Amino acid sequence: MRHLRLIGIGAGLAFLLAPPAFARTGAEIAALFDSGVAAYDAGDYQKAFKIWWDLRYEDIAAMRNLGMMLRKGQGVNKDPKQAEELFLRAAEAGLPTAQADLADMLLKGEAGPPDLAAALPLLQAAAAAHHPVAQFQLGQLYETGAPPLVPQNLEVARQLYAAAAARGMKEAAERLQIVGPPAQVPPPPGAITPIIASKPDSARPDAAPMPAPGPVPAP
Repeated sequence: MRHLRLIGIGAGLAFLLAPPAFARTGAEIAALFDSGVAAYDAGDYQKAFKIWWDLRYEDIAAMRNLGMMLRKGQGVNKDPKQAEELFLRAAEAGLPTAQADLADMLLKGEAGPPDLAAALPLLQAAAAAHHPVAQFQLGQLYETGAPPLVPQNLEVARQLYAAAAARGMKEAAERLQIVGPPAQVPPPPGAITPIIASKPDSARPDAAPMPAPGPVPAP
């Protein structure tokens, strides 16, 4: 299992170690974040990145969006390792989209070897928060089984596919057509955590302060 640590990578993450110079109100944070959304939706990725970078300590959605842009190379050079580190900070703060993003990177091995053991708890947390991509990916694991970490359980897979399909995921609906609908009974205890709705990339949760950065271990 790959151990993810918050280590500085290049000049970019070094700035994460400096505390913010001043505090903003929740309304100021929300307005600034939304201006980043407007810039992103308009295709001005450099402006969006700059705005969200300025909010990296004050809003976990801004932190996650920075990771998304670094992962895709939008408005900044593509850097999967730095994206992983930013997703990790937001995931540890409890943001389901960041948990799903980081899990997807770990499953695909974008910043190192594929690591199901590290991805699995992130997928479970995001699926429990009703993130449709995490539900779908977790459903795939239960459909095929991934011993010894994930037992094969077609009913759990159906439940997860149905949940993702209900949130508009086409791939989950297509998979459900193949494996069939879930039974009209609860899944096995502990197999699926109750789920709540998640928001898309350009949406934001209520503004939340970032946790203070901890000490940086030596590489």
